[in-house]
Amino acid sequence: MALDSKKSLFFNIDWVLLLLYGILVTIGLLAIYSASFDPRHASIFDFSKPYGKEVVWIIVSFLVACLILLLDSRFFPTFAYGFYILTLIGLVAVLFFGKLVNGNRAWFEWGSFRLQPAEFAKLCTCLALGKFLGGTNARWQDLRTRAIAMILVLIPFGLIMLQDPGSALTFTALIFVLYREGLPGWVLMIALIGITFFILALLIKPLYILYGLITLSILLYFMMRRSRENVALLGFSLVFSTIIIFTVPFVISHLKPHQRIRVNNLVGKDINLKGNYYNVNQSQIAIGSGRFLGKGFLHGTQTKFEFVPEQTTDFIWCTIGEEWGFLGCTVVISLYLAFIFRILVLAERQRDAFGRIYGYGIASLFFFHIIVNIGMTIGIVPVIGIPLPFLSYGGSSLLSFTIMLFILLRHDSSRTFLR
Repeated sequence: MALDSKKSLFFNIDWVLLLLYGILVTIGLLAIYSASFDPRHASIFDFSKPYGKEVVWIIVSFLVACLILLLDSRFFPTFAYGFYILTLIGLVAVLFFGKLVNGNRAWFEWGSFRLQPAEFAKLCTCLALGKFLGGTNARWQDLRTRAIAMILVLIPFGLIMLQDPGSALTFTALIFVLYREGLPGWVLMIALIGITFFILALLIKPLYILYGLITLSILLYFMMRRSRENVALLGFSLVFSTIIIFTVPFVISHLKPHQRIRVNNLVGKDINLKGNYYNVNQSQIAIGSGRFLGKGFLHGTQTKFEFVPEQTTDFIWCTIGEEWGFLGCTVVISLYLAFIFRILVLAERQRDAFGRIYGYGIASLFFFHIIVNIGMTIGIVPVIGIPLPFLSYGGSSLLSFTIMLFILLRHDSSRTFLR
């Protein structure tokens, strides 16, 4: 690869993706300002308020982004495994030295500064996957390659599960990366079956589901073409589904009380509007009250009177819904869709496997965060406490999402030099 000149870097950077990033960060700052607005501290540069602190993190993220663009594009692929190992060390260390917040020991804290290693673990796992699967010795057809790829994902997943199960679930999105690289479609089908029967087991007694499964399997056996492959797949699906439905009660019984409550709320059980369902109920009221055009910037009553807990972080979408209405929500979601689509465009046009795999990795993570965060504010997924990219208040999330994006931008800017 030839050396990149500053002029070439300037012209080759994807300005469409950069513009979408800038718009989303600006919307996030406005939403945080409105969600935590205090007329006694009206200046957006008041560092005693969340919006003032967010300005600092935006500046820090901008400086880090500039540094990434100045680095050689081979820097991150070269040191991908090193970053991955450092992240694992951080994930282990936080279990012993981290600060306990909301029942989870997942943050390092130094004074007013707080850092969550799990946010950076997602980034480093994408780098490690890209480095490994993009290597010359990696062949997806080989069992060894598939096993190592899964291990690279499962190690940080397991460590984060001990700290914050909600953040750990984001790693499941990386299955789309493996699918793009050759994971068979039936694996996704099995995963969908597992999710379906997991939800059914929360609603119906496992024994009743088993009776239905056996009946359905018998009917399918006589209706389908009984080849060896079809019979094996039917048998595997039956055994797998049975294991899932009888495992669910055990899994639920070992969740923390607040996690068990959230799962029950999702399926309509044990709902208490003044207790365990309060956050979601207030969130739904706030979003619904915005109607079509919203109440206007700084005029959200649910926001002003702090009816919605965590309104600058996990529930920042409530501010968008209440003040910007259905129209504003549609615009922001459209920006997110354009953002993810553009990442996929960049991923597909890479001339090396590392860039493609890394691009799909961060696109999957962004998509998961957006769908789950918005979904939990309107009550269609459990509240698992993950941020909305670029909109939620929080230094770790903004910095990690920015680094994710700009590594791809830097790698993409040098693609014309790859031979």
